[in-house]
Formats: sequence, C-alpha cells, structure tokens
Amino acid sequence: MNSFTQKSSFQTLGTVSAAGLRSLFTPSRLALALMLTSLTLTAPTFAGEGHDHDAEKVTNKAEKSASATEDDHGEQALTFTPAQLELAGVRLLPLSSDSLSFSNLNLDTMATATLVVDRDRTATLAPQLDVRVQARHVVPGQEVKKGEPLLTLGGAEVAKAQAEYINAAAEWSRVRRMSEGAVSVSRRMQAQVDAELKRAILEAIKMTPEQIRTLESTPEAIGSYQLLAPIDGRVQQDIAMLGQVFTAGTPLMQLTDESHLWVEAQLTPAQAANVNVGGPALVQVGDKTLAGKIIGRSHELDSVTRTEQILVSMPNPEHVLHAGQFAELYFADEPKGSDLSSGFSSGIVLPDAALTRSGDGDWQIFIQDEDGFEAIEVELVQRQRGLSLVRGDKLDKARQAQLKVVVGGAFFLASEQAKAGFDIHAH
Repeated sequence: MNSFTQKSSFQTLGTVSAAGLRSLFTPSRLALALMLTSLTLTAPTFAGEGHDHDAEKVTNKAEKSASATEDDHGEQALTFTPAQLELAGVRLLPLSSDSLSFSNLNLDTMATATLVVDRDRTATLAPQLDVRVQARHVVPGQEVKKGEPLLTLGGAEVAKAQAEYINAAAEWSRVRRMSEGAVSVSRRMQAQVDAELKRAILEAIKMTPEQIRTLESTPEAIGSYQLLAPIDGRVQQDIAMLGQVFTAGTPLMQLTDESHLWVEAQLTPAQAANVNVGGPALVQVGDKTLAGKIIGRSHELDSVTRTEQILVSMPNPEHVLHAGQFAELYFADEPKGSDLSSGFSSGIVLPDAALTRSGDGDWQIFIQDEDGFEAIEVELVQRQRGLSLVRGDKLDKARQAQLKVVVGGAFFLASEQAKAGFDIHAH
C-alpha cells in the first residue's frame, strides 16, 4: 500500500510540474506586445532610413535666404519718418552751403567776436521836435512791416510845425498860380523855399509824404500824427511810455531787420595781416556755423587794446541769432602753390557732432540721398574748437550730386546703423 501511494504521488507531482512549467514559459499576448514595442523604440536608425532630405534642403535654403537678407539689409540706407528725425534732433545742410564749402580755412586762427545789428538794415526813430506819446501800437520784440503804425505822437511843437506848413503850402500854391508878371521872382522864390522848409520839418519828425499831403487838405487834424514803420523789422530799444514828453532828437525806438547781422571783432596786427575786405570768413555761434563776408576794417589800432576792428556781414536765416551774442570768427589763409597743384579737394567744415566712428574705426559722416541716410568715410584734416575740416573722394561725389549732410544727430544714425548690422529685426 505504501508503494502504491508513493507511485501515485509521483505521478501527481509530475503532472502538476509539467502544467506549471508550461504556464511559466508560455508568454501572454500583452507581454509579446510590450516586447515588440521595446524592440521598435530601441532599434537604431541608419542613414537612408526615415531621413527626410527634402526637409533639410528647405531648411538650408531658408537659412541662406535669411543670411542674404541680412547682408542686403546691412547695405541698405537708413530711413526714418520726419517725426523721428525731429525727435532725434537730426539736422541737415546742403553740401553746397557756403558755411560748409570753405577753402583754405585755418582753424588755428580764431578771433572772439560779437554779433551786432546790420547798420544798413536798422532804423532809429528819433523825431527832431519835442513830442508827447499819445498812444502805443506795438510791443518790444514785435515784427512789423513797413507802413504799420508804431506810436501816435503829438504836442505843442508838433501842432505848431503842422500849422506853419499848412500856411506855407497854401501861400506857395497861391503864388504859383499867379502869372510871372504879377509877382516878383524873389517873392516866388521866398514862398517856395518857405513851403519846402516847413515840409522838411515835418519830415524830420518822421511824417511820410502821404501824411503831409493829407494834412494840407485836412487842417483840422493838426496836433498829432502816427509814427509809421519806415522798414520791415523787429521793434527794439523801445523806451516810449504813454504821456511821456521826449525832447527833440531822443530815440524812441529802433527797428532792425534781422535777416542779416554784422560780426564785430578786434584783431591784433598779426591776426589782421591776411584779412582782406571782400574775403570770406566763418562765424561760429554755439553749434551753428555760418559763412560771412568781410566788409570793412578800421585800419587803425585802439589806443587801449592795440587791436583793429574788423566787420563781417552774414545772413541770419529764420532770425535764430540776435545782436549781442558772442561768436568765434575764423579766416582763410592765402592759397599756396602746393595746395593748388596737389589735386586734393579743399574739403568742408563740419561741427564735431557730425562725425562718428565706423565699425573699422575710421571717421565717417552721414549723407542723405533719395534712398535715405548712408555713411561715407572721410579724412579728418584738421580739428579745433568744435569744428572739423574733412575731405574725401566720396565726399566730392556727394557734393557734385548736390546731396545733404547731417550736421546734428549723427550719433543717433550711427547707433541705428550698428543695430542694423547686429540684428535684421532690431527695429
């Protein structure tokens, strides 16, 4: 019995063990799926298998296109709106401007000067009789046109002069209508001279010919008249007050045409040695440079300063400068034979603010053409007291093309130029 039982037990164990082994080594469907997925993910990718050459070509073409665009952009001119230029303080001048084209300029020779009114364009109003201010029609600093009323003047002396003229004019008119035999030559001459004398007195108090003619027909208007502007100009040195009486010859006000000014400088004999009347001069007032013309020199030395007075006339566009401002005056040297035969251009004079450094470290200026602003390299010949004398081949071509040069705000353009060179999307 024991042997039978042991045999049965071994048979049962063998049956169970075989079934268990089959269950252990028979993989499930889920396991097979996981194994296949793992093999697929870890399988190496070889060249030519799953590699998109067309996509790579498109990418390379796009990169080359972007690079070409960036190169083209770096060569393009800078463009801005008028509002942007005004905000950045960019100022332009034609390269043909007289204040830029200055031959043989010597920046080492400088004279301190003062702006004064142009005496040929200034009128002082000083009636030659005692007058009383009855009314005012302008304020100091006001721009007036010729013929506009400035003051209404009157007084006892004015009324007397007007009355005497009316009587003298009437007498001369009566004598003139008489025949030559009815009045002597001396009487005719006396009447005419008396009328002209009384007319001259009215002209001396700044009455116009039209006002004098009107006075003859309206004698009831004696006692006052309007002082009219004799020229276009600005009201200056106005001292007239209502009700105030001024004695004869007292200047009541001054009218100045500020479209031109004079520059007055005191030069030592050494400085004035090469100064010739009619020659050019360069005037610098702050950051503004203007071309002038030497119109006179005193040819005598001041007993105290031992200097000679030089006068320069210059235009004053837009009336930005005013009498009393200080200035610096530069003159040109006599041209030398070597300068005439060297073949170099005389260059132009620019403020220091017009010059910047290029990426190579060379000096450059900005020129405006039809495409925008472009930088051109120049040679710095001389630099003194905020002014620079520059020249160059490209500059000569720009002058021939009558282009404009940037004289203010060049730093802004240089910074924009640098940004355009770093990143095509940097603006």
